[in-house]
Amino acid sequence: MNKDNYSKRLMSNMEINTHNHLVIDGVDTIDLVDKYGTPLNVYDISLIKEKINTFKEAFKNYENKTQVAYASKAFSSLALYEILAKEDVSLDVVSGGELFLAIQAGFPKERIHFHGNNKSYDELNTAIQENIGCIVIDNFYEIDMVEELTNKHHQVMDVLIRVAPGVEAHTHEYITTGQADSKFGFDLASGQVEKAIAKIKSADNINSIGLHAHIGSQIFEVDGYQVVIEKLLAKAKEWKKTFGFNLDVLNVGGGFGIRYTEADTPLPLDDYAEAIMNAVRKQAKLNELALPEIWIEPGRSIVGEAGTSLYTVGSQKNIPAIRKYVSVDGGMADNIRPALYQAEYTGVLANRVNENSEEKVSIAGKACESGDMLIWDITLPQPTQKDVLAIFSTGAYGYSMASNYNRLPRPAVVFVEKGKDFLAIKRETVQDFLKLENSIENW
Repeated sequence: MNKDNYSKRLMSNMEINTHNHLVIDGVDTIDLVDKYGTPLNVYDISLIKEKINTFKEAFKNYENKTQVAYASKAFSSLALYEILAKEDVSLDVVSGGELFLAIQAGFPKERIHFHGNNKSYDELNTAIQENIGCIVIDNFYEIDMVEELTNKHHQVMDVLIRVAPGVEAHTHEYITTGQADSKFGFDLASGQVEKAIAKIKSADNINSIGLHAHIGSQIFEVDGYQVVIEKLLAKAKEWKKTFGFNLDVLNVGGGFGIRYTEADTPLPLDDYAEAIMNAVRKQAKLNELALPEIWIEPGRSIVGEAGTSLYTVGSQKNIPAIRKYVSVDGGMADNIRPALYQAEYTGVLANRVNENSEEKVSIAGKACESGDMLIWDITLPQPTQKDVLAIFSTGAYGYSMASNYNRLPRPAVVFVEKGKDFLAIKRETVQDFLKLENSIENW
């Protein structure tokens, strides 16, 4: 690889300064490392806002209302929720913890949607007491609990019915969610959706406003969305006649693909929007239905490319004619995706982005697991101890899935925007472990 070719790996929000350092939205990453240490997760807030605006603009010409709901399981923090509240988007939460943090951030409750395949009684009670915008009903057990709680609080709750439509996206088996064999939603083929509609219709304080379907993640084509829209609107026509069911809202989920490596070629975000709108228009007309509101739930496609992980290089092991391992001070404890479903990444040495000397290496994490590998093969300028490795597109499901495996503290999270930085989440320390621990001396 010739000098300057490493720059081709950079994301759209990155530059190289005169010190040959990686710069994200005007902030030198080496300055961030000096200030906050490593491992460090860096989020470009300008890019997050740009992605949100692209989605909102893409749906501007739709004849009914639309909602862009950020799927906060991708990454959540108090500061991010505060930013999103000002960006006029909705919020998809999947636990009482995410709901609590959103409320603490002052996020408008009417724009919160509550997901999950096993919501607890207490979680649903909080959601109803807080009068959030919508609960996405996932199973019959939830219908019973929501009915009990809405009657108890004398409060009407809007719900979407989550459907497992039998449509599979072309993605890893662990992140497909629309197929029939899924823990999520009511199975369409077996008649579960009809039973759910009938049960909800008989409840006094549950107001069904429409349907929800999510067919998977990291999707690089529009076909799956078109097929599921065709199936659901055809069924909506039947259910309107049978149950008086009105499809006021159609939530097609998220799953829009992003770029992790140079091999990824995701569609422009507005291509997904255009395909979804056209499919809804076509199928609504065909089935003699009024155009429903369209809701989407992008998570990865909003924060994924905005996130960069910074690590310090440590030990190295060279096995002649086989492999050279370069270890960093993070790994599967702060990014489980490569170990969980063979996710691929790329990156650069942030302090020596473009240099001629190079070699192929494998990036190993520091956890005591052979499978703790962040990147199996990557060409870099010959790494040395204390170099800083930047791995790109780690903004989704990195920090949010982080653990304390091997008692490793979770990294700090920094936001950058237009040359400024902000510590959004402090670095966990070993002293923090003691907050939940009890000594046997207290037994």
